[in-house]
Amino acid sequence: MEALITAAARALAAGDPLGALNRVALRDDAPALALRGIAMAQLGDLVRAKALLRRAARAFGPKEAVARARCVVAEAEIALVSRDLGWPAKTLDAARATLEAHGDRVNAAYARYLEVRRLLLIGRLDEAERRLADLDPAPLPPAARAAHELVVAGIAMRRLRTKPARAAVARAGHAARRAVIPALTAEVESASLALNTPAARLIVRGEERLLLLEEVEALLASRALVVDACRHVVRDAGTVVSLARRPVLFALARALGEAWPGDVPRGTLVARAFRARLADESYRARLRVEVGRLRSELGTLAGVRATKRGFALAPHGAGEVVVLAPPVDDEHATVLALLADGESWSSSALALALGTSQRTVQRALEALAAAGKAQAFGGGRARRWMTPPVPGFPTTLLLPAPLPGD
Repeated sequence: MEALITAAARALAAGDPLGALNRVALRDDAPALALRGIAMAQLGDLVRAKALLRRAARAFGPKEAVARARCVVAEAEIALVSRDLGWPAKTLDAARATLEAHGDRVNAAYARYLEVRRLLLIGRLDEAERRLADLDPAPLPPAARAAHELVVAGIAMRRLRTKPARAAVARAGHAARRAVIPALTAEVESASLALNTPAARLIVRGEERLLLLEEVEALLASRALVVDACRHVVRDAGTVVSLARRPVLFALARALGEAWPGDVPRGTLVARAFRARLADESYRARLRVEVGRLRSELGTLAGVRATKRGFALAPHGAGEVVVLAPPVDDEHATVLALLADGESWSSSALALALGTSQRTVQRALEALAAAGKAQAFGGGRARRWMTPPVPGFPTTLLLPAPLPGD
């Protein structure tokens, strides 16, 4: 019987869940339950997989701490795939410590990768890099090395370091081919596709075009003054001014940036900043106040000069002014960016990843569902949202990380 367990484990390691189930589908002992759970996870039945792994963890005896820890790691991976980002990280950390203490370095390393991938999803890039720095992938098997390189690539892409990202994806592809696991190869291909998919839209002098990630990186290193509508900042090569918490000021900055070198009528600015249909005297007075605040925020980057009909942006040292926008100019583009990975998300996980309130996310999801851009399944706490990955949807690569204290 133990030979069947070994054979099933080898089938799972090779990415053959059906072969594993053929060997242990009728068994209810703890090892078989754990293997069945992992097999069901590979087949996509995450609810059944989670239930089987929890049964397995309870079935293992008090002396089988390593086996229970492996079940915890497998359950954490299911939580990550199903975008249950609120899954208790301390539980996974305790399981990793148990595995390290008992010499199971491969599964301990995989537990750390899961921690890092969760941090990457919620935008905690600094912490993700610190945890990844503690890992040496050299002694790990090919599948684990591929996982390591995918995390390295993910961080590099979010940091806009495209050359290191491409190098990491290439190393991940080499390791995935050695591992001969189709699902891992598909994940590497997905990462490579992200590098070759438009990540942003450039608006300059009234014209628009899509940019790849390398082009975004080059733009941000240039002398241009960039009004970044992906991260809600105004920046040049040396200075970044965040307006993420000042939506009115950013709306003004974007309108002025799109019109540069021309000016923007006061009525248009009132409509963009305050969503008012009529620019009466009270709105004009409020506009003057907000323009003054924008001048103060931009400081040495640019000024805002008054014209006969409105206002114009006046960069101090930049050669030109450009606007960097998401590929799809949608009010809820940040939510779409996360849904576009093809996974199912809960509203709480989306709120955690975006650093905003769950109610704000729920309103965005309802609007996207009404427009046919997102769909829900399940009910209550089990409700999940998703949308098929369609070309032209925004990507997560330029989403801002949550601010400290969020």
